[in-house]
Amino acid sequence: MLSIDRLRELIAEGSIDTVVLAFTDMQGRLQGKYIHGEFFVQDVLSHGAEGCNYLLAVDTEMNTVDGYAMTSWESGYGDMVFDLDLETIRRLPHVPGTAMIQCDLKLVDGSPLQVSPRTILKQQADRAARLGWQALSGTELEFVVYNNSYEEAWTARYLDLVPANQYNVDYSILGSARVEPLLREIRNATYAAGLTPESAKGECNLGQHEIAFKYDDVLSTADNHSVYKTIAKEIAAQQHKAITFMAKPNEREGNSCHIHLSLRGADGELVFWDEQTGQRTALYDHFIAGILTTMREFTLFYAPNINSYKRFQKGSFAPTAVAWGIDNRTCSIRLVGQGQSARLENRLPGGDANPYLAIAAMLAGGLYGIEHELELEPMMLGNAYASGAPTVPGTLQEARDLFAASAIAREVFGDDVVAHYTNYADVELAAFNAAITDWELRRGFERH
Repeated sequence: MLSIDRLRELIAEGSIDTVVLAFTDMQGRLQGKYIHGEFFVQDVLSHGAEGCNYLLAVDTEMNTVDGYAMTSWESGYGDMVFDLDLETIRRLPHVPGTAMIQCDLKLVDGSPLQVSPRTILKQQADRAARLGWQALSGTELEFVVYNNSYEEAWTARYLDLVPANQYNVDYSILGSARVEPLLREIRNATYAAGLTPESAKGECNLGQHEIAFKYDDVLSTADNHSVYKTIAKEIAAQQHKAITFMAKPNEREGNSCHIHLSLRGADGELVFWDEQTGQRTALYDHFIAGILTTMREFTLFYAPNINSYKRFQKGSFAPTAVAWGIDNRTCSIRLVGQGQSARLENRLPGGDANPYLAIAAMLAGGLYGIEHELELEPMMLGNAYASGAPTVPGTLQEARDLFAASAIAREVFGDDVVAHYTNYADVELAAFNAAITDWELRRGFERH
């Protein structure tokens, strides 16, 4: 990561000529502006930049839609402020002469924009800090690689694409080697951009791979996650390939985003593990119980799209049961590690999850469990798919209804956040319900 003084030096000497100001929108995408380096130093650095507030009130296609309190045609679609976080300055080595700064979003009066995903996560991290804890997390994100460019995929309507591997390459060295030029470039570029990639490995779907990154504080992890997804897509495009993080790109295994999370004391001391007894602490159990208690109501933040719910299939390593177990991959919450490494893994989110919202949901639920001293239910033994345990919502509609009616969501996130993201779900549902799918055409064009 770069200091602001170092960025000034690089711009002055001509090594950096472009500064990208970026924020993460509701859909988890980086949005923003490309700023000329000298203009950034002379003008933008002192007061930030502005952008239309509709950017947090559009659908995936960037259409203006109704139902959001913060924007409307009647209010004139005003501006919001890009407030530079100067702790996030990084080079983008795959793009010549370019650095990036991530931003918080504020209203023109300087107050935080409460429905911004980064603000939502920061508020939960601050809540943990007030209680004396720091929250740490790491993400494991899967994607599928195709030997087609994004333009070719679009023109082909995403049909008959050529996967980078023709068979299951889970943990296969040979299978990873087939796409190592791409994986290596992503690892090296993200490392140079301030991330710490740990490993890459093949997965089960055809052309599917995973890159994992070292844990960090929750805000840095979410920032890095968003940057990584953008860098990975840009490098794939440079190599005339396409990668997708969508939760269920075909009928085979979906793309997951397993999120690891733990709390530490303000000075790094263990709070999830009692070293004297070698056991979990009561605080850890309350935290797990809170995540489980809120899981169904907060699923909208873990699975934000219509397609997200296609991934939840029995026997698929994508969870369906609201249950926890020790190193049990059939559960939605899997406990791993001991001592310093003690942490929980949330296996519910897919590759399409917005990292700020998903981590915020985990942290909010866990803190709720601590504050209310919720009792942890018995551990799941055996196959959670066949256990009869409560299940996660099966559709976006069900998740939307649970979130909208959740008293806990309103307590921990606020009414404005609940209303905003309920409308997000309503917009997606309306768009999908109005669409004619290829499934309908294949089944009904001739035979109905």
